[in-house]
Amino acid sequence: MIEIALLAIAILVITLTLGVPLPYCFGAALMIMYFIGDVTMKGMMLWGVQQLGNPILLAIPLFVLAGTIMAESGIAAALLRFVNVFVGHIRGGLGVVATVSCAVIGAISGSGLTGIAAIGPILIPEMEKRGYPREYATALIANSSILGLLIPPSVTMIIYGWVTDTSILACFLATLGPGLLIMLSFSVTNLWMSRKFDLILDDKPTFNELSSEVAKRGIHAFPALLMPVIILGGIYGGIMTPTEAAAVAVIYSVPVGFLFYKGLKVENFFAAGKEAATAVGAIMFMILFSMILSQMFVYESIPQKIVASIFEITENKVLLLIFINIMLFLVGMVVNDVTAIILIAPLLLPLMNAIGVSPIQFAAIMGVNTAMGGVTPPYASILYLGARIGNVKVTKVIPPAMFLIVTGYIPVVFLTSFWPDLSLYLPRLFGY
Repeated sequence: MIEIALLAIAILVITLTLGVPLPYCFGAALMIMYFIGDVTMKGMMLWGVQQLGNPILLAIPLFVLAGTIMAESGIAAALLRFVNVFVGHIRGGLGVVATVSCAVIGAISGSGLTGIAAIGPILIPEMEKRGYPREYATALIANSSILGLLIPPSVTMIIYGWVTDTSILACFLATLGPGLLIMLSFSVTNLWMSRKFDLILDDKPTFNELSSEVAKRGIHAFPALLMPVIILGGIYGGIMTPTEAAAVAVIYSVPVGFLFYKGLKVENFFAAGKEAATAVGAIMFMILFSMILSQMFVYESIPQKIVASIFEITENKVLLLIFINIMLFLVGMVVNDVTAIILIAPLLLPLMNAIGVSPIQFAAIMGVNTAMGGVTPPYASILYLGARIGNVKVTKVIPPAMFLIVTGYIPVVFLTSFWPDLSLYLPRLFGY
């Protein structure tokens, strides 16, 4: 049966790579399991629909909608201007602004695409005007946008917690350390790269000028800065569940966008709602079919058989972790992060338990590996969107993007796997 399961996964990956719509990809894998594997479908569809009624999943469309509204309303622009006042006069400072801003946007929206959508149109032309190559600016912002999948609250961690029955708050905390370290790593790499560019810098302000500008921009950015404080403070303070925090994010962003920043109009508000609904509809169909497929694997004891097969090759923990990281990276290259987590997490969790890796640390390992797929072809949805927003050929964006991945991202991937405290310290601090 394990051979048939692997065939189903192979068909899924091949159809996804060929650009077949997601529901058909999972439908093809289900047909393999049903016709060749002789797995019953009785009650499976009803069970899958019942799973979609879980209140946890309601957080996904709400966070997606909140992120879309942010991109349209001017909230992101206000955050950007405020952060820039501190480092605008430093060589490479604007690149640091891009990285930090994407992290903050990600902390609010829970999505990787929101960062590039909100920051890209504002910052890519500005960075080019200041002397950064346009393809480098696009690559930096695209790569920094994957922080939205790591800096909590994260949609992918909601999915992981749901499919593995792990505390979602613990999953949020697990990816926070790696996410902040990647943000720091990208910032340092950018400062080093900026030495090669002929940059136009702001004049270094005096203390009085800096204080005045911080106060002025701080007042304007205060409603935007208050948003992550409310959301993250509510979640970590135990006041709100992630679903409730997502609802608050939407409720808060609408009046702020309409009344304060005034970037939100009736037309683009409804357009944002339509865009979010389209994205969520695709996600929900994908979740339905992938959950049914995963349940079929569970019924046939496929995860246990995979563990036994892998242990026949080696039981060395270091080698197994290296192998798993490589596999997750390759999977992330051809499918999106949500698909990878739903499909792979239940299969590999028994193996991780067997080698002494906790489900919380595994959340971080899966998070950092699958997030990388957003900028690594052929999937690379965030990179393609960045190239479109930046009006640059994808082939020109790929080299600087891969340089940032190799120098600033992959080291953190291995640290997450081999240094448990990086992902477990904060969850333990909160009692997990």
